[in-house]
Amino acid sequence: MTPQFPDRQWGSRTNPLSRAANRFAATKPGSWLIRTVTPLDRALLERTDAKYTVLGPIGAPVILLTTTGRKSGAARTQPLLYVHDGDTLYVVGSNFGQANHPAWTANLLADPAATVAIAGERIPVTATLVPDADKEPIFTRFIEITGAYAAYRDRTTRNLRVFALRRA
Repeated sequence: MTPQFPDRQWGSRTNPLSRAANRFAATKPGSWLIRTVTPLDRALLERTDAKYTVLGPIGAPVILLTTTGRKSGAARTQPLLYVHDGDTLYVVGSNFGQANHPAWTANLLADPAATVAIAGERIPVTATLVPDADKEPIFTRFIEITGAYAAYRDRTTRNLRVFALRRA
């Protein structure tokens, strides 16, 4: 049996701060702000192996995903929200609803070997693109985490990529 991924959320998604943050994240200015603080958030997450985020204790389940750049061959690390499903983590390439897929999704398509930092651990994983027919229930779970994902999907015409991450 494959070991379960650790599960750690800092804070609660139901407190007033979390609810306000989720509403704000769904707006274009909110998306801009999150993109702007992402480098700072990445630094804090790397320093703490994804235990703490700049966004604070709002109950957002965050991992650091490190892929290999498909052009550069360099390690590329991105903080992402995830859906926890025991021995599988799901991530979605929303890119805040922008027109282009995020680079990390193309990196995983080129080389599915990656590493996640979660709850103070670094774990090698293999990524699999989730088939379109299986994406909707997973995406619904992302919307339950934050309604911003519904706004991201509505902002773009592209088919958002969803990946399953499993221990390598």
